[in-house]
Amino acid sequence: CKECHPAQYESFKSNSKKAHSFRSVRTMARGLTKEEITGCFGCHTTGYGKPGGFLSETETPHLADAGCEVCHGPGSAHVDTGDPEEIRGKLTSQECAVCHNSQRVRSFRFKPMIYGGGH
Repeated sequence: CKECHPAQYESFKSNSKKAHSFRSVRTMARGLTKEEITGCFGCHTTGYGKPGGFLSETETPHLADAGCEVCHGPGSAHVDTGDPEEIRGKLTSQECAVCHNSQRVRSFRFKPMIYGGGH
């Protein structure tokens, strides 16, 4: 994403907690079972459980954070064609609710996240 969207990428890396989400997994890991830790990967890594996605911190360290594709979807077709229809551009709160729901996040504020510098 960085190659074609450098300003958005740098803003995301600087301003978004998602860009460093695997730190939370490392912090919490001491008190969790292996199964519980694996349950964190769905929201705290990129593409866990999907083709080409996060496998482990050793095998796929570049995917050990919630990157662009977590919200915008797989980007390979978009990269290949340059077609903006091949990736999710404008996001809705429903798409965010996959990870940001009342069971996981006490207070998810969609509008500030979208408009407040997430990227």
